[in-house]
Amino acid sequence: MLKKILLVGSAVTLLSGVVMGTGLWSYGQLAADKVSQSTKDLIPMEWEIDRARQMITDLEPEIAENAKRIAREKIATARLERQVDQASDRLGDAQRNIERLSADLKQGDDRFTYAGKTYTSAQVRDDLSARWKRFKTQRQTVDKLQQQLVARQASLDAANERMDAMLSAKRQLEVEVENLQARLSALRVAQTTSSLNLDDSQLSRTRELLDDIATRIDVEEEVMAVDTQYFGGIDLDEPDQSELLDEISAYFEGPAEDGEQLVTIEMVQ
Repeated sequence: MLKKILLVGSAVTLLSGVVMGTGLWSYGQLAADKVSQSTKDLIPMEWEIDRARQMITDLEPEIAENAKRIAREKIATARLERQVDQASDRLGDAQRNIERLSADLKQGDDRFTYAGKTYTSAQVRDDLSARWKRFKTQRQTVDKLQQQLVARQASLDAANERMDAMLSAKRQLEVEVENLQARLSALRVAQTTSSLNLDDSQLSRTRELLDDIATRIDVEEEVMAVDTQYFGGIDLDEPDQSELLDEISAYFEGPAEDGEQLVTIEMVQ
């Protein structure tokens, strides 16, 4: 029983270690990714664009080397094509000679003359047999050469397509880099303009000062107007009390009859 408990405990401990190890690894990986991303964010984008330009420039030696390989392959393919043409011409001549000897033997003559020399039918037959064997070998050789030529031409065509694709991709990368440079330049100009617009503290302070001066002038003008209205000079005429009473009655009671006005005046007196 104790042995089983120890085994179970060991298994649980081992499993916990594996789980903890996996968790710690994931946390470590996450931290490394964040540090890497933070480091990338600290690199100025101008530097990154220059780096991209340099990487595009670094493609040129590889492109030049591929161009040399294609040139060498073109030369080798052209040489093989000439070899195939020459072998085909020789094969055609051999075929015509075989057909001629075969036709001569079919006539049944005992002797045949070629290039000023006379040969027996047996000699011609032996020569025809040897020519036929060589012809079959030459035909196999020509077939193999043609197969090689077809394969090399296909490989050359594929290499040309890859080169065109590489050059097209390089041009596309150059265009994209220039577009990114233009966008970044526009962004920097916008950021500079935005920064200038935000830095308007001096303008705000000047505007506030002018507003304060205008307010003070308004106050002084109003004070001067009040002083002039109430204390501007000596009133030399006695105030007309009847006019004052009429004004008060008209304000509080509205238009009044003559009798009512007289009663009101007597009461006031």
